[in-house]
Amino acid sequence: MSPNAPAVLTTLSMPEQDPQPETERAATEWAWLLESVLAVVLLVGTGLILHYYSPPSSNGLQGQVQQLTQEVQQMRQEQGMPAMVLNRYRNSICYIHGVYQVGFPTHQASLRARISATGFVVADGFLATNRHVAEPWYGDPEADALIRRGATPKLEQLLAFFPGLPASVVITPTVVSAKGDLAILRIESSPAIHQLAPLPLANGPVPPGDLVTVIGYPMGIAGMIAKAPPSVYERLAYRHDDVAAANELAALSLIRPSATYGHLGDVVGDKLVYDAPTAHGGSGGPVFNARGEVIGINSAYLDGFSGGTLGVSADALRPLIAAAQKKGRPAEHPATPAGVASAAGHQTIDGSQN
Repeated sequence: MSPNAPAVLTTLSMPEQDPQPETERAATEWAWLLESVLAVVLLVGTGLILHYYSPPSSNGLQGQVQQLTQEVQQMRQEQGMPAMVLNRYRNSICYIHGVYQVGFPTHQASLRARISATGFVVADGFLATNRHVAEPWYGDPEADALIRRGATPKLEQLLAFFPGLPASVVITPTVVSAKGDLAILRIESSPAIHQLAPLPLANGPVPPGDLVTVIGYPMGIAGMIAKAPPSVYERLAYRHDDVAAANELAALSLIRPSATYGHLGDVVGDKLVYDAPTAHGGSGGPVFNARGEVIGINSAYLDGFSGGTLGVSADALRPLIAAAQKKGRPAEHPATPAGVASAAGHQTIDGSQN
């Protein structure tokens, strides 16, 4: 090159590259990251779905089936238990009918009344009922007022009508409790009476919530007449408290107790509270648990409250039965001898005795 030739400037810079390949690489990296995040989310979600919505294992299914089976069996037992108890023990549960009076010597009786109640066989020749059945003036304010003035109570008649027996039998108070509404009565001896099976008494405490069945004669003769065939009902409908009507029902094999059931609500000392309904005439009836054992003796109910039926624990019966079997020696308090009659409808604890 000659010195006088024009200079040629040469720039030594790097040639400019196309930006597109760098953008694609960044997009690829973001796509990969997004796919990774989505994969993790999908994996976690699938795990949660499997955890919460997967069908239970075979062991879990078996447990549920067993639980449902037990619940169904319990429901069937509850539905069938009253009929089972009634059929098994019917013949040992009697209707009690009687008459008593309270009066002064050499004067006409100031008070005379009938009693309708229930009793049940607890030993050979003995039945249990309430004290206010064996001594019907017990807890009666009107009778008590007369007795405080010097009047004397007297049982005129006390009869038991057992299902299956064509006639009544005489029962006599033998032992009454001084502490509770319980009594043991001696049954007039006969071959048929000795064949009646005593009802089993439960052992141990009774948990609230258990199913209970109460058997008795609510409404007395009127209740049995209401269940009688039409021809018998029409003939006896107006003789509700007539002992002759009871004799006719016995001759026709229509002495038939009724069963109601409910649940035990509470246990306070020797007092049971349950919601099995009852009425006058049900006093002295047995209260059964779900195993067909007697846990109490029906005693009273709170008027106007369906869940307030009261009974006395069967545990209190045992010493009375033992005393009665010892030739009638009283366990706690001597019973007034002779017949019977009761004043249904006594007021007690803001309610009524049965």
